[in-house]
Amino acid sequence: MTDRTDLGARADSADSPDQADPADPQGHDRARQVARIALGGALLLAGTGHLTVQRDEFQAQVPSWFPAGADAVVVVSGVIELLLGAALVFTGRRRRAAVGLVVAGFFVVIFPGNIAQFVEGNDGFGLDTDAKRLGRLFFQPVLVVWALWSTGAWQLLRRRARPSNPGWGGNLESDGRDPVG
Repeated sequence: MTDRTDLGARADSADSPDQADPADPQGHDRARQVARIALGGALLLAGTGHLTVQRDEFQAQVPSWFPAGADAVVVVSGVIELLLGAALVFTGRRRRAAVGLVVAGFFVVIFPGNIAQFVEGNDGFGLDTDAKRLGRLFFQPVLVVWALWSTGAWQLLRRRARPSNPGWGGNLESDGRDPVG
């Protein structure tokens, strides 16, 4: 049985954003931490670009068929990227997998913009040929996997898919420990 003191210590370590996982002696946790912070930094940089000097470039990725103005889409997506980037960098271990799922979902949701840039032949970010625009499409799945792996969401999804643990009941903890004890 777990005493109350142990529960408090576990909650504190689970909420700490950068504490290494003692259950990971091979250092995978450190690699995931670096990858997560790098992805968060990239989203913070991209979000800032959406709102400042790269606004026109990002508008090239807004599909012509989208029912909102390109500038509004760029501003809203920039704010979302800033929030997601900050969440990747600063969220504690307890909610990290949930953040990873949201970030991966965001990358899936914006993928039609990359497809539209290719199909419509819009130039932006040096993607000025069909070959470059096509090549960019293959990077989006990398971003999805990066978000899932670096936050522990990939491991969470694999654990949830096992027959011994059916369903999505419970909370989305990336460290695999039962918060109740």
